[in-house]
Amino acid sequence: MALSKAANSAKTKWNAEHYTQVKVSVNPGIASTFKAACAVSGRSMADVLSEFMALYSGTAKERRPIPADDVSTRRKRRKLVLSFSRRMERVRDAEEDYMANIPENLRGSIRFDAAEHSVAVMDEAIGLLGDVY
Repeated sequence: MALSKAANSAKTKWNAEHYTQVKVSVNPGIASTFKAACAVSGRSMADVLSEFMALYSGTAKERRPIPADDVSTRRKRRKLVLSFSRRMERVRDAEEDYMANIPENLRGSIRFDAAEHSVAVMDEAIGLLGDVY
């Protein structure tokens, strides 16, 4: 659902008062893999980077408890790994769709190469997850 103009303006103002933007330049493959990993884990990139920055600088606050999955049996662990693998496959499929929609004349671009690299890395990760159990 899109925010109204007034709500968007209020959110932008609040963010400007309470946050500092940090621009980071990284290898496109790292960026797309990081974005996919965040999507799979259900966390925002800003949340993960903020947590890392707080830990790295020694200003980390108490971490929010992560709900513990019941992994007491091999069957439950396998079920969790399969669920994670399926989620990663959905992210990989979305990245493949993105690649397929890049015009032919841009197939050698940085974005295409990053997407292609992401798909290859996710394929490898999915294969490794299949080898776990």
